[in-house]
Amino acid sequence: MNTHTVTIAAFDFDGTLSRRDSVVPFLRRFLFRWRSVIGILRHAPAGFRAVAQRDRDALRMAATAALLTGVPADEIAQQGAGYAEVILASRLRTDTSARLAWHRAQGHRVVFVSASYDSYLIPVAERLGVEAVLSTSVQIDANGLCTGRLHGANCRGVEKVSRLHGWLTEQRLQRRDVTVWAYGDSKGDTELLADADHPVWVQASLGSVAASPPTPGVARGDQIS
Repeated sequence: MNTHTVTIAAFDFDGTLSRRDSVVPFLRRFLFRWRSVIGILRHAPAGFRAVAQRDRDALRMAATAALLTGVPADEIAQQGAGYAEVILASRLRTDTSARLAWHRAQGHRVVFVSASYDSYLIPVAERLGVEAVLSTSVQIDANGLCTGRLHGANCRGVEKVSRLHGWLTEQRLQRRDVTVWAYGDSKGDTELLADADHPVWVQASLGSVAASPPTPGVARGDQIS
């Protein structure tokens, strides 16, 4: 194939496409149940340690264990679908959503690369025309119940690059043969943006980029502000 005939647009989700964090509101849907109370008490020490050490991966594992252990996969999927509707209705940024739509209109292949749970990212992706979701997943046992553990690593930092390259391999593509645009807003996106040909740091405040889509050749380190 010709070099760089395929363009990939890789979007982080929380703070990049969504207006705010999506993980905590999703987990709140599983509060106030007897198993959640027990789980919170059991995993609180690990959670406190993770907060004190500023260890996001450990905090995600503690929260998943506390609130999702023993929850049926069907219930997680149902809650994910419901939460996806909330996100689509009122929690997406207009500027970065416009960029996503521009990439699709150009025939670029759009993917989510996010530490958010795939339980709601998958239905969001389906509605937005996103081809693949590379994100954090929960582990389900043979009885269809969540084990309280993650399926693989939390998708942040260098894991984002690993997931994207792994997906490219599955698509029979090599990194050197594609052009990658990457969008992110936090420290957890640093490695993904460093790997991109066109990294875009998304700022906290909404801008007016909806009217001015990206153009090829923009300097590395572009910003949306």
